[in-house]
Amino acid sequence: MAMSGTYVTEVPLRGSAKNHYKRWRSENHLFPDAVGHHIQGVTVHEGDWESHGAIKSWNYTCDGKQEVFKEKREFDDEKMTVTFRGLEGHVMDQLKLYDVIFQFIPKSQEGCVCKVTMMWEKRKEDVPEPVHYMKFVTKMAADMDDHILKNQNKA
Repeated sequence: MAMSGTYVTEVPLRGSAKNHYKRWRSENHLFPDAVGHHIQGVTVHEGDWESHGAIKSWNYTCDGKQEVFKEKREFDDEKMTVTFRGLEGHVMDQLKLYDVIFQFIPKSQEGCVCKVTMMWEKRKEDVPEPVHYMKFVTKMAADMDDHILKNQNKA
């Protein structure tokens, strides 16, 4: 069993890359309303909703369990990339490295693709690989699409 790894997948989305990127970059306070079955709350500890390097805590449900995740936010507006760097929380009890990168890539027609990259390193060999967390973040990206489309069509 590997002690570290990288998972990469692409999630096709119908909403625009610009709108998805904006939501993930600076509108995290809307997540509980948009995907409340995944995210129950987001709190800013340092910085603000839009600042690079902001530190936020997320209350979420993964595999039916309530968990907490504290992360440091980084983003690249040119590449429409948001990175969550794990600092503390349930996932960090098992992993010493947990970075999730969301990149929103426009399609030539409508919609976009969300490229999700997860880099991880386990604390101990007997810890399972974080496949369930990868499923969680890709499902969250897919489920956000309906909320983005509703608001995109209002604009």
